[in-house]
Amino acid sequence: MFDKNQSRFGITRAHCLFLILFMVAASVIPMLMKEAYADEQNTSLEGKDSYRFVIVPKAIAPWFDSVDKGARQAARMIEAQSGADVEIEYSAPQQSQVLIQNQIIEQAIATQPDGIAVDPLDAKANRAILQEALDQGINVVIFDAPAPKGLAVSSVGNDFCEQAKIASRRLVKLLDKKGKVAIMMGTPTAPNHAIRVRCHKEVFAQYSDIEIVGTGINNDSIAKAQQQAATIMQANPQLDGWVVAEASGPIGVAQAIKEAGKVGEVKLVGLEKLPEMLQLIEEGVADSSVANRPEAQGYWTVQALWQQSLGIKPPDYMDTGVDLITQDNLDEFQ
Repeated sequence: MFDKNQSRFGITRAHCLFLILFMVAASVIPMLMKEAYADEQNTSLEGKDSYRFVIVPKAIAPWFDSVDKGARQAARMIEAQSGADVEIEYSAPQQSQVLIQNQIIEQAIATQPDGIAVDPLDAKANRAILQEALDQGINVVIFDAPAPKGLAVSSVGNDFCEQAKIASRRLVKLLDKKGKVAIMMGTPTAPNHAIRVRCHKEVFAQYSDIEIVGTGINNDSIAKAQQQAATIMQANPQLDGWVVAEASGPIGVAQAIKEAGKVGEVKLVGLEKLPEMLQLIEEGVADSSVANRPEAQGYWTVQALWQQSLGIKPPDYMDTGVDLITQDNLDEFQ
């Protein structure tokens, strides 16, 4: 005889009740979770009618004009996709000085924009003001540089060390692994410039017959690069070649090479793809250039700021890559 509380398979009524409740829960809980998830996504993805993003470069320089161009392309894309109005406020320091840059960032914070993008002149000196922006709930993205240590922000750029090494290896090859070289350092406190200079030196140190005889500091200025290069070449008449740390440097160096009548004699491997740089390659004043992609940096910087304003965390680091430009592939970049 079976117990009246058992089925013929030995399952009690309590077991049956538990199985029924389990099956109900199994069907209902996922539905509730899905609804909760949908509500959460709808809340986090709810956009605004307008956005304002502030772009703060190192200084006024042609390379940053390309960053601004990419940022405005991203703004148009966001407007097309979301229907919102997007304003890009481009605020460049008149001089490559961290104090001036920090003042611009401070002024931007006071206006409470939806996001601020900064190319730091000095990671340590910029860190406190950038943390202040974060503390006030303003989204921050770093471009053209690694994020300052300890600052929880995304960065957009490229492998600055490898970019420099491609250039310095190219120069070593042009010089048949021997000769006197010089480096135009850009702004020494700028993280990406400092990385490039260090990596240029690492490559040159591998060759016993390569000697660094001069370094110039141009602080993102073409005119200063020309002056510094002229001085270094006068002091070192046997100089064989140049590498640089940023986009303005090679243009100034090339002008000094032309003025000294040493086109073809002094080799130049530049950086970036400003129209002037491409023209120098075409004329044979510069051998080549290792270029990152400023338009892409501007574009993805604004994209990252917009994503954060929607509650979406962008990648910690976005690498937009580099290109080696020579006379053989120059048409692709002109």
